[in-house]
Amino acid sequence: LHRMQPTITTMTKGHRRTTANRIRTAVFAGLLLSQSVVVAAFQSQAPPLPSLCQNIHHHHPSFTSQTRLDAKKKTAGGGGGFGSSGGFGGANKKKSSSKAVVLDPSKVRSVSGYTGSGTKVLATAANNFDRIRKLFGKTATTDVYVRSPLNDETVFWFVGKVVRMITDEEAKADLNSNWRPDATTENELVGTVYPTEVEAIVSQKRLILEYAKNQLRPQNMAGPYSSALELWSAPGDSEMDTVQNKIKLVKVDGSTKDLRDGFHVKDVGYNPEIYIGDEKEKGGLRVVRDL
Repeated sequence: LHRMQPTITTMTKGHRRTTANRIRTAVFAGLLLSQSVVVAAFQSQAPPLPSLCQNIHHHHPSFTSQTRLDAKKKTAGGGGGFGSSGGFGGANKKKSSSKAVVLDPSKVRSVSGYTGSGTKVLATAANNFDRIRKLFGKTATTDVYVRSPLNDETVFWFVGKVVRMITDEEAKADLNSNWRPDATTENELVGTVYPTEVEAIVSQKRLILEYAKNQLRPQNMAGPYSSALELWSAPGDSEMDTVQNKIKLVKVDGSTKDLRDGFHVKDVGYNPEIYIGDEKEKGGLRVVRDL
């Protein structure tokens, strides 16, 4: 990785904080409504990108109510990704003589072929993020970026954060941790091994990429660009340092086959980036680095 471009177009002071008053439930409700809208933005020419970033974000607040899901089977003739009608969840199945791969739901947080299924899984991942984040804070958090080399190999889009259960020793060693000795019940691991940063991302890879390319930047990630998408990571809550080139982004390699036998997906969570205002058109936080 080389030095990133020196220009910052917009930096909103205090835009995102852990206690920010942004209600994620309304956003997921919007995703359900978006199932009736065709995602075709990637077919048109994407607008020029600002040279570095739009806004700095932090952790979103937890849900205030349960998101209701009424999943429907997709209809024929739709596009790929999250639903035949552009919704978050359905995928256009391709005919194949090979047997479909069945993913273990205890290890992988993925999306089924039903319109709306992505919204339900995303809500589960976000709630899990809130629970674990409350226990350990940024000590157990990892920032996630997506690179779309077929669109622009120099741009890394911030797409959210993952969190994982960590050992008491790891938590106590970091002064930034929210760990407390009386939380033994809450700290109880579902699996038999503590997740690594890579496992926290790989186990939610499909969900993260599908959300990013369908809800954040279809212009840059969907359609002809989707086959080459890459996941990159940075330390938790390091957006400012990443923008200032103080942090090196690390490519996340591996697949679900690499998940250990004792790993359980309930021991990790994902907090998606959410675009508001002008970000919906111009995009949110991203860094530009010449390769």
